[in-house]
Amino acid sequence: MSENHLNDKPLAKAEEVLKNGEKVISEVEKEGLQAAKKVIQKPVKEARVFWHNLGPGLTTGAADDDPSGIGTYSQTGSQYGFQLLWLAPLSFPLMAIVQEMCARIGLVTGRGLAANIKKYFPKWVLYLVALLILMANSFNIGADLGAMAKATELLLPGLPYWFLVIGFVAICLLFQIFIPYQKYARYLKYLALILLVYVVTAFFIKDFPWLEILKNGFIPSFSFNKAQIILICGILGTTISPYLFFWETSQEVEEKIAAGKETIAERQEIGRNALRKMRTDVWVGMFFSNLVMFFIVATTAATLFQNGITNIETASHAAASLKPLAGNYAALLFASGIIGTGLLAIPILAGSASYAVSETFGWKEGLYLRFRQGIYFYSVIIFSMLIGLAINFVGINPLKALIYAAVANGLVAPVILILILIISSNQKIMNFHANSVITKIFGWLLVSVMSVAGLATIISLF
Repeated sequence: MSENHLNDKPLAKAEEVLKNGEKVISEVEKEGLQAAKKVIQKPVKEARVFWHNLGPGLTTGAADDDPSGIGTYSQTGSQYGFQLLWLAPLSFPLMAIVQEMCARIGLVTGRGLAANIKKYFPKWVLYLVALLILMANSFNIGADLGAMAKATELLLPGLPYWFLVIGFVAICLLFQIFIPYQKYARYLKYLALILLVYVVTAFFIKDFPWLEILKNGFIPSFSFNKAQIILICGILGTTISPYLFFWETSQEVEEKIAAGKETIAERQEIGRNALRKMRTDVWVGMFFSNLVMFFIVATTAATLFQNGITNIETASHAAASLKPLAGNYAALLFASGIIGTGLLAIPILAGSASYAVSETFGWKEGLYLRFRQGIYFYSVIIFSMLIGLAINFVGINPLKALIYAAVANGLVAPVILILILIISSNQKIMNFHANSVITKIFGWLLVSVMSVAGLATIISLF
């Protein structure tokens, strides 16, 4: 046997060991990559499922921050600085509790809120509620359209005001009437994200006083004067608005219809996870709404109030005032948020009014219907939009329109809250899903608060 042959054996063994080692390393690397991929994919998958489960609660919460609401929050920050920031965390659970009651009514009964009021209360109560909702929402639409047009003028100067107002009405009507419900609901859901611009705006402001903001956000402080008490009542009235009650209830019904449950009996069936998903959706939506409110107040307080600008009348006025203080980007973000949330809120204002009126008179209702199938339902939407449009051209000041809307909301909100509490607490109607004792306590507390808010709104006019 040659010497070279003897030397080849250990060399061959070494090569074999090396190859096996490389194979083991390759398999370990492969397993490691797969494990890492799973670790990365898991939160992404969970985030997708979480986003998919969000729906009516998220869009309802986002719609609450409409241009008129943004105007109210801007006034709060510009007039009182950080003093009233605590109203955002305070109103969050109250708002979530009432919206959860509304959603539960829709899930359990398979009917909208007006349809339930019609079934269990005198007709005059229903007619009064429907009329006030139609009036309040139409005035609110008019004010929101004006704010959107003014905000657009800040972004695109030179476009005529009349052209912008009519254009926004046309866009909103086209979306509601001609886009199928499932696509339309998806559009509203993504449009809700535009409100994040108000969170982002804070990071464009130099020397933003985070510690002072956090302190005022959780330690209540207020002055015992008429102007501030009325403003606090106005914030609560803006945050907990009747149109949100009708929209939330009806959207839970629409979701069931979209899933193929077209009869009342089918819609009254509740899946094991339906209530859990609904609660997550509602509480996330209301938290999102109040987070945006918090940052609007904080942003305007850190810029306008700190620089002595306390006379802010509208959301677009606030956006314009931000420009010289916080820079172009902050002003542009603020203005774009007004437009985006208006496109979200106006269809919901018109839609909730139409649900209330259509259910009152027993007309076929629902965004899942084609125009010919739901001609009365869509006619109410068009009617309320045209009233809102007219407000901008007949010499009614948008601010006065908001006051009229606030008065109507102040009158109707406590009444509707009482009806919601009675329905959602009745075991014969809600079966095992009636209100708990704690929910009832918070519900009646909310009725008391909103009654004071309505009374204060009316007194402020005299």
